[in-house]
Amino acid sequence: MTECPMEADALFAAIHDQWAPGLREHVAGCPVCADVAVVAGAVGVEAETAVAAVELPEAGRVWWMAQLRARREAAKTAGRPITAIQVLAFSAAMGLLGACFGATSEWFQGTVRWAGAIQLPWTTVAGIAGLAALVLVVPFAIVAVIGRD
Repeated sequence: MTECPMEADALFAAIHDQWAPGLREHVAGCPVCADVAVVAGAVGVEAETAVAAVELPEAGRVWWMAQLRARREAAKTAGRPITAIQVLAFSAAMGLLGACFGATSEWFQGTVRWAGAIQLPWTTVAGIAGLAALVLVVPFAIVAVIGRD
């Protein structure tokens, strides 16, 4: 036999230790209900032991920790746009620095003129365009990654 119509009653009685008249006799004679009562009794004892061992923190400490967490999350949320602006400003500064270097350095300008005189195949031009696109996309990728945290 794998089920008994009195199984639920035996489970309730074993958990709450409230035995109805005649139910103890049934549990003693029914192997299914006997197993349920033994397991439920053991689980009930362990639950009572665990509940007695739990130490709840003080309400003031819980409130304080919740306030700290809320402040940390607010600061993190407020810092995201600032970080994005910093990344964009850094990118613009590097671009401006590169433009100033290119405009003032004679050997760099000579190299650019020499490279301009060379006939580049389309694959090299596409590679240079891809590199330029990468330089423009990287700051936005950094902002996206930082924004996920």
